[in-house]
Amino acid sequence: MSPSKKISSGFIYFFGSFGGILFGYDIGVMTGALPFLKQDWNLTNATLVGWITSAVMFGAIFGGALAGQLSDRLGRRKMILMSSLVFALGSILSGFAPNDGEYYLIIVRMLLGLAVGAASALVPAYMSEMAPAHLRGRLSGINQTMIVSGMLLSYIMDYLLKNLPEQFAWRLMLGLAAVPAIILFLGVSRLPESPRFLVKSNQLDDARAVLACIRPADQVEKEIKTIQSTAKQETTAAQNTSLATLMDSKYRYLVIAGVGVAAFQQFQGANAIFYYIPLIVEKATGSSASSALMWPIIQGIILVVGSLLFLWIADKFNRRTLLMLGGTVMGLSFLLPSIINSLVPNTNPMMIVVFLCIYVAFYSFTWAPLTWVLVGEIFPLAIRGRASGVASSFNWIGSFVVGLLFPIMTASMSQEAVFAIFGVICILGVIFIHRCVPETRGHTLEEIEAQGTEHQKPQPMRHQGVN
Repeated sequence: MSPSKKISSGFIYFFGSFGGILFGYDIGVMTGALPFLKQDWNLTNATLVGWITSAVMFGAIFGGALAGQLSDRLGRRKMILMSSLVFALGSILSGFAPNDGEYYLIIVRMLLGLAVGAASALVPAYMSEMAPAHLRGRLSGINQTMIVSGMLLSYIMDYLLKNLPEQFAWRLMLGLAAVPAIILFLGVSRLPESPRFLVKSNQLDDARAVLACIRPADQVEKEIKTIQSTAKQETTAAQNTSLATLMDSKYRYLVIAGVGVAAFQQFQGANAIFYYIPLIVEKATGSSASSALMWPIIQGIILVVGSLLFLWIADKFNRRTLLMLGGTVMGLSFLLPSIINSLVPNTNPMMIVVFLCIYVAFYSFTWAPLTWVLVGEIFPLAIRGRASGVASSFNWIGSFVVGLLFPIMTASMSQEAVFAIFGVICILGVIFIHRCVPETRGHTLEEIEAQGTEHQKPQPMRHQGVN
């Protein structure tokens, strides 16, 4: 789009965050497609089931890193457009998978993962660069709401298509992911390039024209100068920063904190629920997984409500307080079914599903959004780009490992035992937050960095409000 063409800020923010819908739809769509796929191909190999499901996350590990490099050369907008086309192609190819084409589907979903990883990295970056400073936190929360809305949309589509013959149902579920990808492409094709990228590319007149669309006229020149100053600092930091720098005594504490939170978010097992809830219900009750597709919709509604709750409470409570509260309840939600089942062997098998809903509720307004809020706040400018990339990689690795291993684990042990393992990881995450993660709400980067420099255990800093 030519920056000389006026376009509303609402249109920019809507389609800027629409990539979250795309991302969420693909996370959720396999939940409903997998039971039909297993029936159609008589797929009983747990390892293949895990690979088909988690191949997207494997591709995303590389997609995010690749997109970050290319977007600095080609621009955020062009990379989002390219990602949406790859996403649409991968979705259509998934829908045309040949019979018994397990390895074909794994490879195609890895391709799809490249686009998913790219979208997950590019959309928040684009939004943060387009939004004014006072709206960045809220727009970050809106991106999370769009992701879970995409998940809910995919669950609803899976439910509406469940009465089709199994060989058509799963193919249509996967293929329809191309629709939001095409909508994203058409919408983003009308968006301007990020003013930050334009400034870094010395296209100052274009940057001014874009900012004139989304800022008051008297703020344009001030923001141009701010972007130029920040870009210069980041360029200097990038030239002087390597992976070894992250382990320097000055930064090590904060790097461990940020990367640890990103890794714990996935190793706590959330994606095991999001991908496999129909199969979890099938194993718990003995009913067909394809008849349990109302449960993903319930989970999706919980996720959307939780994301909206986070928008309301985000700046009212400390980050550490919410993460420890969420992690504790999530851990108990995984551990209690195993404990109750050992004490009362004939307990209703649906008990585990009720506890999983409690897990999802607390995850949705604590660990799901706060992980990326904290990662965005905790790293000093000198290492922010590289450290954020490492945190994102560990998050995708955790997502891939959980998606791959969950069906293998449930094939060899009871579901209660598997979830008890995740419950222990949740409790370890709470201990990690308590001992290793500083409070970031209401504190400057300098104050947060001082804690890392002093090499101390995080003590809650004084802050007005709820602790």
